[in-house]
Amino acid sequence: MTASTQGRSGGELIVDMLAANGVERVFTVPGESFLAVLDALHGSPIAITNARHEGGAAMMAEAWGKLTGRPGVAIVTRGPGATNAASGIHVAMQDSTPMILLVGQIARGHRDREAFQELDYRQVFSGLAKWATEIDDAARIPEILARAFHVATSGRPGPVVIALPEDMLRERVSPHLPEAFDPIETFPGLTQTAQLQKLLWAAERPLVIAGGSRWSDKAVAALARFAERFDLPVAVSFRRQGLFDHEHPNYAGDVGLAINPALAERIRDADLLLLIGGRLGEVPSSGYTLIDVPEPKQKLVHVHASAEELGRVYRPTLAINATPNGFAAQLEVVHPPVEIRWRDATRAANASYRAWSEPAPRAVSGVELGAVIAHLNATLPDDAILTNGAGNYAGWLHRYYRFRRPGTQLAPTSGSMGYGLPAAVAAKLRHPQRTVVDFAGDGCFQMTGQEFGTAVQEGAAIIVIVADNGMYGTIRAHQERHYPGRVSATDLVNPDFAALARAFGGHGETVRTTADFAPAFERAIQSGKPAILHLLTDPEALSTQTTLSGLRSNADR
Repeated sequence: MTASTQGRSGGELIVDMLAANGVERVFTVPGESFLAVLDALHGSPIAITNARHEGGAAMMAEAWGKLTGRPGVAIVTRGPGATNAASGIHVAMQDSTPMILLVGQIARGHRDREAFQELDYRQVFSGLAKWATEIDDAARIPEILARAFHVATSGRPGPVVIALPEDMLRERVSPHLPEAFDPIETFPGLTQTAQLQKLLWAAERPLVIAGGSRWSDKAVAALARFAERFDLPVAVSFRRQGLFDHEHPNYAGDVGLAINPALAERIRDADLLLLIGGRLGEVPSSGYTLIDVPEPKQKLVHVHASAEELGRVYRPTLAINATPNGFAAQLEVVHPPVEIRWRDATRAANASYRAWSEPAPRAVSGVELGAVIAHLNATLPDDAILTNGAGNYAGWLHRYYRFRRPGTQLAPTSGSMGYGLPAAVAAKLRHPQRTVVDFAGDGCFQMTGQEFGTAVQEGAAIIVIVADNGMYGTIRAHQERHYPGRVSATDLVNPDFAALARAFGGHGETVRTTADFAPAFERAIQSGKPAILHLLTDPEALSTQTTLSGLRSNADR
């Protein structure tokens, strides 16, 4: 059923289409180029979150898309506003997240004169976004917005960028509004499910790797039942750890940075890999070394929502063009063999994961991060949402935290620094009753630290744990390994992060010892405010596996 509009401005039509497609909240830094949209949002059912920087707004929208499976929406102004937002667009593209970025644009009559903040958005975002376009005629707003929701969610999800000329937004037209979008699900055929069963029956050392986006809670549950019926070991791809319960006896670990060496060997030795939803890109493939390109030694069953991804890097034995939801719905018709030959291997894989994921005490000064994660494991509810950006500090969270449910990890597979804080704000606004913790490094936090002000303004009581070792740890590690003794551009002189929290109106504490963390964390929760816990950590503890002096001594050999 369609609804007609009479004399609606372009700005009003934009908001009409967002509301009709279920958009609950938009993230923005206001600009004069889209005043007509801001005016239309006044009094609308759509909530507005004012970010402090367009990169923060875009990352909030991306995180919203991850949490909901529907496009997160950010609105930014032209020129520098749009280029500031490009970091979030890159995350959405590499992470396969549905997102729509609306960009105010110069008036149509001023084009090609290098007008104030003029950019050609099709050209600028053509390699960053799934689709980039500009609306010249307000009457086409319903058509193009409808297509944007479809493109952002269908196949392999991704970001759509739409430029909105400011004079077009003031035009008044009377088009029809189309029906709300519905993401297209694709399902495997009966022949493919029969082939999958045949391959499983013939396997001796199978392994499942779950990754990518477009997973519903129902699909995650179906995967767990499938693993139980076949007693299969299941690993998850880089920063997709919510796809399988880490306490499940079939869980084998995460296929990411600093992978468990035993799991890496298991992947290399597998005779059948079932890759569901993911692409197994550079990071989860350990630099394309776990699986040969283009012909894997293992038999590979690749399930992906986009036909273009099947065979693009790896040539699969069986390619299945299906969404994780569609594929999971058909798993019940795949039957296990009478004799399951890999039961012992599944138990061994899980035992290896458990041994790898137990933090061992380390003799370090300041706060020991393994103990911090152990405390979070012991005290956080199963539905707590943990976010992070990029840096060596994240290795403690990925290796030691036991994720139990889908939608509890928000982290960029693109490796973008600064992601954790904006993502935490979005998560708390989406799920205000759930505990949301951002685990950040000192360098990572300072990329988007101003968004703590957004959290305070919105009353989003997130807890930010800042691990401060006074350096860009990841780059220092590479530096010490490849250019020993030649430290350059990796030292950081940091502020008092706890005082920063209090200056914003939040709760802030400095934590100097491991024993002080638990009571400080409890006080942060009880404060009911956005909080920052400033953890002073030992620069020597460079990662979960290496120390600074260890890297230097190895480099000297």
